[in-house]
Amino acid sequence: MQQILVLDIAGVPYDWISQNDAATQYAAKKVAWDIGDRVIMLRGGYNKDGEQSKIFIKPIISIRNSERMSRNSRHQIPLGDGNRLLYARDRHICAYCGETFPYQELSRDHILPTSRGGKDAWENCVTACKECNHAKGNKFVHDFKPLIYVPYAPCRFEHFILSGRNVIADQLEYLSAKLPRHSRLL
Repeated sequence: MQQILVLDIAGVPYDWISQNDAATQYAAKKVAWDIGDRVIMLRGGYNKDGEQSKIFIKPIISIRNSERMSRNSRHQIPLGDGNRLLYARDRHICAYCGETFPYQELSRDHILPTSRGGKDAWENCVTACKECNHAKGNKFVHDFKPLIYVPYAPCRFEHFILSGRNVIADQLEYLSAKLPRHSRLL
């Protein structure tokens, strides 16, 4: 099932929701504007005249009166406990040997090891193959191998590309237009 990208009134991504949740927003007249070429039609019940209700949903919707959504949005995207977003940011490439690996053969490496005061943050973490990560241990990077790429915290638009499942062309085009030049997704 296709996810619908929800934006606040200013066009900043807020969430991925289901088609049914999007239909609820349309029915409640909370959609301020919508964009996208692909349209999903959901059918509902029948009225007394025997006409079936229909709601047409676009892949990107903006919710009116979303000031509260904007206030509740995190400005810094959390790294999280799982590594899926980290590996996606780094395109499954080991930061030390430069090889591409499947998910199971990767691990999170802290550039400044946590045992030496390093933080569990985007700017201190890279994707590493298990062999390189084991060989590095708690060494400093300059005592091991140089990094092939520099870690960075993804912006909100990049985060939504990384976290979305089945992102369609309209959504990808909208989000990609807002990516910073240093993004590895470009």
